[in-house]
Amino acid sequence: MPTRRQIGQNLAKILGIKLEDPEVDNVTRGESVFSTQTTDSFIEEQPTSAEWLTDIIPSGRDIAQYFKSLFPFLSWIGFYNLQWFLGDLVAGITIGAVVVPQGMAYAKLANLPVQFGLYSSFMGVVIYWFFATSKDITIGPVAVVSTVTGTVVTNTIAKHPEYADTPWVISSALAIISGAIVLFIGLIRCGWIVELIPLVSLAAFMTGSAINIAAGQVPTMMGITGFSTRDSTYLVMINTLKNLGKTDLNATMGLTALTMLYLIRFSCGLAAKKLPNHQKLFFFLSTLRAVFVILLYTMISWLVNMNHREDPKFAILGEVPRGFQHAAVPTINSAIISSFIGELPATVIVLLIEHIAISKSFGRVNNYTINPSQEMVAIGVTNVLAPFLGGYPSTGSFSRTAIKSKAGVRTPFAGVITAIVVLLAIYALTAVFFYIPSASLAAVIIHAVGDLITAPNTLYKFWRVSPLEVLIFFVGVFVTIFTTIEDGIYATICISFAIFIFRVLKSHGRFLGRVKVHSVLGDHVIGNDNHVVGEYGTFNASDTTLSPPTRNVFLPIDHGDGSNPEVEVASPYPGIFIYRFSESFNYPSASHTLDYLTGHIFANTRRTQLNTYARTGDRPWNDPGPKKGQQESDDLPTLKAIILDFSSVNNVDVTSVQQLIDVRNQMDRYTSPDVVDWHFACINNRWTKRALVSAGFGYPAERPDGMHSRWKSIFSVAEIGGSESAAAAAEQEANEKEKEMSLRPTPSKPDPVDQQFHDLVEPSTASSTSNSAAKNKAPDAAGNAEARKVVVHGLNRPLFHVDLTGALQSAIANVQARDDTELHSRQATV
Repeated sequence: MPTRRQIGQNLAKILGIKLEDPEVDNVTRGESVFSTQTTDSFIEEQPTSAEWLTDIIPSGRDIAQYFKSLFPFLSWIGFYNLQWFLGDLVAGITIGAVVVPQGMAYAKLANLPVQFGLYSSFMGVVIYWFFATSKDITIGPVAVVSTVTGTVVTNTIAKHPEYADTPWVISSALAIISGAIVLFIGLIRCGWIVELIPLVSLAAFMTGSAINIAAGQVPTMMGITGFSTRDSTYLVMINTLKNLGKTDLNATMGLTALTMLYLIRFSCGLAAKKLPNHQKLFFFLSTLRAVFVILLYTMISWLVNMNHREDPKFAILGEVPRGFQHAAVPTINSAIISSFIGELPATVIVLLIEHIAISKSFGRVNNYTINPSQEMVAIGVTNVLAPFLGGYPSTGSFSRTAIKSKAGVRTPFAGVITAIVVLLAIYALTAVFFYIPSASLAAVIIHAVGDLITAPNTLYKFWRVSPLEVLIFFVGVFVTIFTTIEDGIYATICISFAIFIFRVLKSHGRFLGRVKVHSVLGDHVIGNDNHVVGEYGTFNASDTTLSPPTRNVFLPIDHGDGSNPEVEVASPYPGIFIYRFSESFNYPSASHTLDYLTGHIFANTRRTQLNTYARTGDRPWNDPGPKKGQQESDDLPTLKAIILDFSSVNNVDVTSVQQLIDVRNQMDRYTSPDVVDWHFACINNRWTKRALVSAGFGYPAERPDGMHSRWKSIFSVAEIGGSESAAAAAEQEANEKEKEMSLRPTPSKPDPVDQQFHDLVEPSTASSTSNSAAKNKAPDAAGNAEARKVVVHGLNRPLFHVDLTGALQSAIANVQARDDTELHSRQATV
């Protein structure tokens, strides 16, 4: 029965495929100074598709780890203790006091009754802790998601008026659909997708959204009516200014509440600086300012309106149902889904970017790592289950997360404490909610979103890093103000992606030159005195060869890296060029970067044969040659070798490799009858090596003069590690001698040889002491032992080098060898 290999070979013959056998790779070109039959040789094997499949197919252990990772609380719940509980108790109660007024306020943004904000707040905190990888995040209603939900509800009601009395049906359907999408992304562990959204897009989105939300709440705070606050931000601002004369008593309740919120915040911050010993107290006072203001103005409202419940003097919330009055199976149908399908991408993006950005930020601050995919699972499960109790789309809150972190939260279990507080509010405080002034709630919203606006100092830092991205920021903000939040999100992401693609398409590398440098410590040159660099970068080594007085470094010849322009960057060698890719070498950038490579080489070299064309008419139209009466200059060197630095290249593709082949053929025609040597340094990936080998790189090309059979290879070698190292061999030898001494009978008189060994390694009754002594002596013995060396890269890849120095040495050695051979041939002919 034929084997798989035979079947594959027969199939290749039928299809006309010329197979390359990676297992048969004879070294027959004189590549190595080592014999390929010695034990110290190393033949590099190519990666196979089977290896690739093995890497990506999960094992049973991986599958078990995956299911365990879905419930992160299992890793810490067993260690829960009283001290953690006390920290969670304080943080949970604090967040519960904050989320109740915020949740009701944000429900108004979503065009929903205020109780739905409490439902979402409860479900967010009670579910999240099961799936959380962040102890600080608090999931619940947030300003931006509520605004997007309000837009969806308004637009859907316009298309389907039958839902005007039950807008929560729309918000629940939106939560389930968007939550299911986020949950799916998290389950397949594609959390890396959020990395496609840059920080500047997030900052523009948050700033534009904050301005949009604040502008929409000003009319409510001032008691102005008569126009839609869901229009574009600039229209809301214009209409607000037009109707300022219509303000009423609501403005008193709103403006004074907003003033008090900022006054408490400023006073607590100032007091904390002057009284650092009471900083924690002022933090909690500042944190609970929204609660205090709402309670104060609720009491004022009760005093004013207790006899005017049917006709209050200013707008109040009114009746708030007690308990989960809207718990039911959500209604989802094609009509509802089709009505908000256009806003669905924006909803998903908003759910993701705000939560992941916040969790990563606080994870770095508090020294833990979050799992973006698992956080998506948490968001998805929350939004899928919350609508069954009346919840609408929720995600991580920046303000509440910051408060929770500063309050000393210890674990995600603090969410359960918060859930209890919210539950008490739903069942015990609904009568109090009746008198909450709507203008004061609007003031709370405006105050909360003010922190989302990017500070000028942050923009200045953006400018210092990348001026172009500041322009993207302002574009995103202006688009949000003059259109919608969704358009602002799309604009910044698309512009950022377009700029990224443009940079990749137009990227090119740099040509490097050689510079000899000295390392200077203080006022002396390292290597020229006793202060030399040791094995690990210290200055106590006794071997001065560890730190040579000078070393070669390679810098851009145009000093494009900002190096001192007064430093002369020497050419590596006449006719040899070193080219470093600045970014990836894939299909988008391959053409531009190789065009830059060939253009520079043609400008700085000449053809190997100046009289290639006997007549002027034989020359191609794009290379007409010198003007009449002039001769081609022979001052420039001929092209000998090209060294490519792949340190910034991780993968290549078919397009980039094919274009590299085309350039190689172009260069060979340019240097005919000679051929160009292609050296590669710092290749980071085995698959990249396989691709280059398949294209004919990695070993000397066949030459018409047969010089490829006399190739001189320079390999980087290193000592064999592990049990084969010189140090290990020396230690083993010392242990064997010690064992031999312990088995030898004790003589009546000390033997001179034994005494001499006793002086070297002092025996002891404790084996650990003997081993320690042997280990301490091993390094000295290793110094005298002959270290076994092996090549770092395979002998079958002589043109793949570990660094640029090795590549340049190899290139120069072979260029000089060919020059010497040609010189001897000419002398012999003469």
